[in-house]
Amino acid sequence: MICLCALAVACAPKEPAKYLALAFDDGPNLTTESALLDVLAKHKVPATFFLIGSNINDDSAENMKRAVKQGCELGNHSFTHPMMTRMDEAQVKEEVEATSQMIEKITGQRPKFFRPPYINVKPDMYDWIDLTFICGKGCEDWVATVGKEARFEGIIANAEPGAIYLLHDFEGNEATVEALDDAIPVLKEQGYTFVTLSQLFEKQKCTPDGHTMYTVVPDGRKK
Repeated sequence: MICLCALAVACAPKEPAKYLALAFDDGPNLTTESALLDVLAKHKVPATFFLIGSNINDDSAENMKRAVKQGCELGNHSFTHPMMTRMDEAQVKEEVEATSQMIEKITGQRPKFFRPPYINVKPDMYDWIDLTFICGKGCEDWVATVGKEARFEGIIANAEPGAIYLLHDFEGNEATVEALDDAIPVLKEQGYTFVTLSQLFEKQKCTPDGHTMYTVVPDGRKK
């Protein structure tokens, strides 16, 4: 009986792996982002940081280097966080390229992903910007009146295989850091593995489409 039970367990179909990507906007900085990096290190999970070029300086660059050292990925969130649908091709390209160059100069890592400010896009932007566009699932963590518990509940509720999170690590947004500190162990217990965006596309066997903005990366094996 024991042998038969052991055989049944061994032959049971293995549940497919479930992957998530945490992605944070509006850094870098030395306050909230430092606390967030501490939480990520504590739970041994990576994330992707969408940076605003005008926030990059000699001081905040240290957290960019720290993030890369911790296995995180850096993305592009424009240089000044403008409403890009009001801009022409040259202006859009300047916003993006200036930020990518700064990130690459400091870390050696050139961004592959772009999260448009305000998630505001027009069709031409997909042709002007040679990066994969990312949206994500949020929990209204940019709203000061949304507390830690509501953010925690939103993070848990938004979990699904291939999901990308749209979160913020701007200065003063510690409630998101606290919510994540509680949420990460819960999601791990549910069988999720945290990865960077590049890893998420790889794990999902999905080749990025240059004219798609992703909130959930689909499983490329399911055609």
